[in-house]
Amino acid sequence: MKVLFAAAECAPFFKTGGLGDVAGALPKELKKQGVDVRVVLPLYSTMPQKYKDQLEDVVQFEVKVGWRSQYCGIKKLEKDNVVYYFVDNLYYFDRPSIYGFEDDGERFAFFSQAICEMLEKIAFIPDILHVNDWHTSIIPVLLKDKYQWIDSYQSIKTILTIHNLQFQGVYDQFVLSDLYGIGYNAVHDHGLKYYDQINCLKGGIFYADQVTTVSPTYAQEIQTPQFGENLDGVLRYNNYKLSGILNGIDYDVFDPETDDLIPAHFSAKKLAGKALNKIALQERVGLPVNKEIALMSMVSRLTTQKGCDLLREQVEELMHRNIQILILGTGEKEYEDSFKYFTWKYPKNFKVIVDFDVALAQHIYAGSDLFIMPSAFEPCGLSQLNSLRYGTLPIVHETGGLKDTVEPFNPLTGEGTGFSFYDFRSSVMVETIDRALTVYYDEPKVWMSLVEQAMAKDFSWEKSTKEYIRVYTAVLKA
Repeated sequence: MKVLFAAAECAPFFKTGGLGDVAGALPKELKKQGVDVRVVLPLYSTMPQKYKDQLEDVVQFEVKVGWRSQYCGIKKLEKDNVVYYFVDNLYYFDRPSIYGFEDDGERFAFFSQAICEMLEKIAFIPDILHVNDWHTSIIPVLLKDKYQWIDSYQSIKTILTIHNLQFQGVYDQFVLSDLYGIGYNAVHDHGLKYYDQINCLKGGIFYADQVTTVSPTYAQEIQTPQFGENLDGVLRYNNYKLSGILNGIDYDVFDPETDDLIPAHFSAKKLAGKALNKIALQERVGLPVNKEIALMSMVSRLTTQKGCDLLREQVEELMHRNIQILILGTGEKEYEDSFKYFTWKYPKNFKVIVDFDVALAQHIYAGSDLFIMPSAFEPCGLSQLNSLRYGTLPIVHETGGLKDTVEPFNPLTGEGTGFSFYDFRSSVMVETIDRALTVYYDEPKVWMSLVEQAMAKDFSWEKSTKEYIRVYTAVLKA
């Protein structure tokens, strides 16, 4: 089975969030399970130099972006037995960051067409072309509209994975001629048409052979008006080909027994190292060193979606508890400023570090007692999986992948891997934190049992990858 995995970002080359993690881990596991998988990405100038030095030239050609004729170079490197292709064009990809530019629509129109046009040139015609999010979601449309005349493309099946439904690639209809050089064949209710505009993600949902998203609960949620981002009707119409496959995490990278980014290694059976990580973390961030106090952390984009408003509302109340709160992340200025204020007001119990620091994040997963993740919605979420792996018990809002991955503590049976709340109100969140603190301080044996249960859970990519292979196989047989 030959699979080409197309994404706008991929760890460790460049990533901003969950898509980058998935693109980095899933193909590697697919390869282990016998799939001939290759990955295609833009060649952003922010790629670390050590990877730039490994790039090999494959082919050069021109891509028509509407009336423009743009240079396209294909380079490649091999890592973890996976071949990665990079689409090179300095005009589009020599930028200080991956997204957020006025011409993003043009940049990813170029990228999508470059992918379609490179297949014969690199002599790799996949059985499955697996596209991700809006950046590449128009490819299933292009294969059936613009490139349908190419005989070798006729048998290609397409899978679209939605990592976050919020971002859809909505543009004026004139981009079809101006950027894609196509007419209006695909502009209809079961295609790109979105009111009087076009919607790349909507087109992909209708034209792809199968649609997946990143957790079973999110697959159900996005078919409702509350979470559907105006595409809930489209997703209900296409629910016969929609499924949710839970994301995993890379157990080679996130492993408390071998992680080079943490001061002390540990396991579920030998937890002494976790306490050492906590002390080292308190020293590192400037909180008073106290191994007894409960340390609750957050590693997140500081946005409303991530529940920062709930936390901000209750910081003053939480400061009456015996707790330290540590936050790492960047995001909306109002939350950055609020959390900086609390850092100033409560220097012994509250600390925000406004930064994107992978090494510190790993240390936080390893050295904290609790991990707060009160997201308003969460397609899958990876941070809670990381925290479980490192024995840090999550406190989550029951939505999307958070509901699918965190088993709430049952005081009658002792079962559970964390704490959760359904009602999205800050007062309910505080009640849940209080339940967790009660167990932490009053029932240490129960707490240690929960830590062991959390670390025993398997959220590696092995199981989820088998689900993707099942989807691939079913699509090829259809």
